[in-house]
This record gives sequence, C-alpha cells and structure tokens, in this order.
Amino acid sequence: MMEWSVYLSGEIHTDWREQIVKGTSKLDLPVSFSAPVTDHSASDDCGAHILGDEDKKFWYDHKGAKVNAIRTRSLIEQSDIVVVRFGDQYKQWNAAFDAGYAAALGKSLIVLHDPALTHPLKEVDAAALAVAETPEQVVEILQYVTKGQLNR
Repeated sequence: MMEWSVYLSGEIHTDWREQIVKGTSKLDLPVSFSAPVTDHSASDDCGAHILGDEDKKFWYDHKGAKVNAIRTRSLIEQSDIVVVRFGDQYKQWNAAFDAGYAAALGKSLIVLHDPALTHPLKEVDAAALAVAETPEQVVEILQYVTKGQLNR
C-alpha cells in the first residue's frame, strides 16, 4: 500500500497537528507527516541568527522568511496532500501563501478553519479540494482517500 506524504501548514498556537497525527495513527493509516518549524521564535530568528543580524526589521524578517521558504517549498513539493489550518487569532499570511503554492503545483489541498472564516477565506477555499472545520474531519478525509473507507 502506498504511503501518503501529508504536509501540515498553518497556525501554530493549537494542537490541531497532534490531533490529526493521533487520529491517523489510531486508524493505522499509511501516512507520514511533515510541517514547518513550529517554534515561533526559531522561525522568526533563523535568518538573522544564521546569516547575520540586521538593523532594519524588514531585512531581519526577509532573511527569516527566505530561510523558512527553503523548508516549506521543498516539503510542499514532496507532499501528496497539503493541509492548511487557519486559526482565528492571528493573520496567517504564510498559510495563505502555502495554500496558493500547493494549489499552483496541483497538490491536493485540504483547508481547515472555523466556519466564521468562510467569507474572508473564500478564495483560498475555492482552491481547495475539501474544506474541513475540525481535525477529525481531516482524519476522516485521509482515511477515505488512503483506504477507501468511511467511518460509519
């Protein structure tokens, strides 16, 4: 049986990734997961820490974004499915980029967000093959696409 590669992108302030990993493990689904660096300070500081400090915040953030993009782009390109979670507390512009990048590459995209975000994310949702509201729905989608089984 094929092992599916799933990239988990998006907000880092809740345990949604762990819920999906646990749920797929419980069902013994043939999936492996990858994700961006979820240590917020490491992600913010990586460029300046590795390549040298910057006086201007723009260049500090620019370096970090580019170093993070090496990981993100490579893992999205290698994935079969990309799940992008949008939380309601923070503006996740990087998640919007990841969703658009995955869609442009023809990756199977699952978007995960609260129904209250449907209107602001309508263009992102339009690019997705599925729009879920809970991590459990993502697990059920993964069960169906990897094993052809529904929870009944």
